[in-house]
Amino acid sequence: MTDLHRATLSLGSNIHAETNLPAAMRLLSQAGEVLVVSSVWESESVGFDGPNFLNACAMVSTNLQPVQFKEEIIRPIEASLGRVRNLEKNAPRTIDIDLLLINDQPLNTDFWAYAFVVVPLAELLPDFIHPVQRQPLSQVARQLRQQVWITPRSDVTLL
Repeated sequence: MTDLHRATLSLGSNIHAETNLPAAMRLLSQAGEVLVVSSVWESESVGFDGPNFLNACAMVSTNLQPVQFKEEIIRPIEASLGRVRNLEKNAPRTIDIDLLLINDQPLNTDFWAYAFVVVPLAELLPDFIHPVQRQPLSQVARQLRQQVWITPRSDVTLL
C-alpha cells in the first residue's frame, strides 16, 4: 500500500486571475482529494511592476513524493493554463503553484517571507510554527498584514 501525504500548496495568478485560480483548483481536485482551501487574497506584484496577484493556499492528499507531485501534477496544470516559464522569474503569469509543505515538513523556506503565502496559509494552519520566524503562522500573518497591502477577495471562489 502506498502512503498518503498531505501536500500544502500556494497558488497565484495575475493574468486573468479570477478565471485561472479557480481553474487550477478544479484541475487539482481532479488529480487528488482537496482537503481544504483558503480564501482568495489580492496583493501587489512582488519583484516587478505588474498587475495585482490573486493568491490562495490549498491542501491536497497525494501518494506522490514531492518531486513526482511537482512533475506529474503541478507542472501539467500550469502548462494547461498557459504558464510560460522564461528567464524572467517574476514575470506575470497565468498560474503559479508552489509546494510549501509535505505533511508538516516545510520545503523552500524562501516562499515563507511573503504575505501572499503566509496570510492564506495561516487560515489553514494558524498554529503551525513558521520555519524561519519560529512563531505561529497566525501571528506572522497578522504582522505581515500590518506591513503589506493584502486584502481578501470574497468575490472569487475556488471550489
